[in-house]
Amino acid sequence: MSKICGIDEVGRGPLAGPVISAAVILPTNHKISGLADSKKISQKKREMLFDEILSVADIGLGIVSSKVIDRINILQATYKSMIKSVENLTFMPDKILIDGFSVPTSKFKSEGVIKGDQKIEQISAASIVAKVCRDRLMKMIDPVYPDFDFDNNKGYGTKTHIEALKRFKATLIHRKSFSPVKYNLPTATIDDDKINNEKKKLVEINNEINNWLKIRGIIL
Repeated sequence: MSKICGIDEVGRGPLAGPVISAAVILPTNHKISGLADSKKISQKKREMLFDEILSVADIGLGIVSSKVIDRINILQATYKSMIKSVENLTFMPDKILIDGFSVPTSKFKSEGVIKGDQKIEQISAASIVAKVCRDRLMKMIDPVYPDFDFDNNKGYGTKTHIEALKRFKATLIHRKSFSPVKYNLPTATIDDDKINNEKKKLVEINNEINNWLKIRGIIL
């Protein structure tokens, strides 16, 4: 029986935070029901399915930071996160199906499936894993920047987020190549102590999320 891997990403559209892709291989005899596009199910249901997926699936995760997104653009960063997710699988799949379009890489062959997160259970599972992981990360970052309401908006350009961006200017996790972030960059008079403290907290959060993933069997 061939191993089919589904891949999906979360975080192409936000103004802040990373883009995260998940690659998921489900066993043929799994008993998970209710797999669907992660955006169309409740948070409670997503987290329940997340735990079920983790208990039976081979999962790889690929995370690409806002800094890298600014350097190579969001499309290339999305491809990079997808490639990393496959590389972090325990087993190389026989077939790779991706929500939307295939990834242009010589490392493996893939096939794009339009609305794949609604049609292919492996892609649905990947969308759930990627979203739960990214939402968790943004929730952890929220206390570092309480004015931006990242716990609720997850970095997307909500009214509250845009108003905070205009008032407090871009943070270390904002995508500075995105509008309207690039029009609200901090001034030259930056408080170095404040920035260094934020960097320290973000490093601690990075370690914490890695530990959280490791405990659940997801190794980056």
